[in-house]
Amino acid sequence: MVTKRDSNKARQRRHKRVRGKISGTAQRPRLNVFRSLQHIYAQLIDDTQGVTLAAASSAEKAFDAYGGNQEAAKKVGIALAERAAAKGITDAVFDRGGYVYHGRVQQLAEGAREGGLQF
Repeated sequence: MVTKRDSNKARQRRHKRVRGKISGTAQRPRLNVFRSLQHIYAQLIDDTQGVTLAAASSAEKAFDAYGGNQEAAKKVGIALAERAAAKGITDAVFDRGGYVYHGRVQQLAEGAREGGLQF
């Protein structure tokens, strides 16, 4: 019998491996990405204190477009960068969450860079 590998379990393993190497601080928080089929979520996390400094997602009520495509991911990245700039955050460490840096994850990163975040 052929068993199909659980891709989410493999992603979580990759994410755990990366998280062992990077962490966010108050001056340079970790930009964490999570994507589902319908939405994309991003947050800036200070791992030293365990708090989220800023967050944006396509699931917010103010977000009116479909959240499962690249255009939405770019808008979420820009919104996150604006919220970070309002709190005085300019640098971040990018954490792709175990996903391939391609498609929606890449567009979110480019949107955040357009908005003024540096990583």
